[in-house]
Amino acid sequence: MQLTSLVARTTLTVALAAASTAAAAACPVAELRNAKAGNWQVEDNAQRQALALQATSCLASPDPVERDELAFEALQSWMRADKLDTATVQELRVRLTAQLQTADPQGFARPFAALVLADVARVDRLKPYLSAGQRAQLVGAATDYLRGVGDYRGFDEKQGWRHGVAHAADIMLQLSLNPALGRTEHEQMLAAIASQAAPPGEHFYHYGEGERLMAPIFYLSRARTLQCSDWDAWFARLAAPPSAAGTQQAALARKHNLNGFLQPLYISISESKDEAQRNCLKPLVLRALKQAAG
Repeated sequence: MQLTSLVARTTLTVALAAASTAAAAACPVAELRNAKAGNWQVEDNAQRQALALQATSCLASPDPVERDELAFEALQSWMRADKLDTATVQELRVRLTAQLQTADPQGFARPFAALVLADVARVDRLKPYLSAGQRAQLVGAATDYLRGVGDYRGFDEKQGWRHGVAHAADIMLQLSLNPALGRTEHEQMLAAIASQAAPPGEHFYHYGEGERLMAPIFYLSRARTLQCSDWDAWFARLAAPPSAAGTQQAALARKHNLNGFLQPLYISISESKDEAQRNCLKPLVLRALKQAAG
């Protein structure tokens, strides 16, 4: 039975790797290079829409040029310049939310799906196109992904970025700025952010994850969907010692990661021109910092 299970897992791994390789092979590298050389100006609208959808096949590529400098840059540039039709952006949302849930043996597909989804969410924030149900689905997919991130790799000199927590935080930032969302969605987002601000285990963040995670907290606290008492309880839970005893290394990682999240948040809150936000959160963040220091 163990041998059968091992064979099955090995077969699955090979199949996933083959699928990933096939997806990377389908990446329209030449077309994207031409578009980039022209500063992403693709005059034929139908060609631009088709190329945008084809570019999603590059997001799982182990080649950082294909994945980051071509596919991501193209999709972000076109969305920020309002060059993609609503139907195209909707299809990006569908494909990329599905990609958040698929196997990712090399660790690139999910983080880059999240990074592009941040811009998909930005389009809806600036020019609403999602229904309330679709927006709730996006929040659910994004928060599920953030809570589930267990691959904490960051930058690799040869392969570039695998930055799941930070990229998921970028979706949270865009969603935190969207006035169409309310308390229910904000509570989902807060729970997901809290789960990764100081995750269990011995990993020390060192690629700016804390700063990326704190940004949506800053804007959520301006939305007025939660009372100051809600924030009091949230920060108290965040800074509370873990219920189960762990290693000394885990305790050090937790302290380091909490400080990396709370310190930039404290600076941002201190400099906020929103008096109500500053009066509520500044003492709460300071208390949490003191608790984290032990």
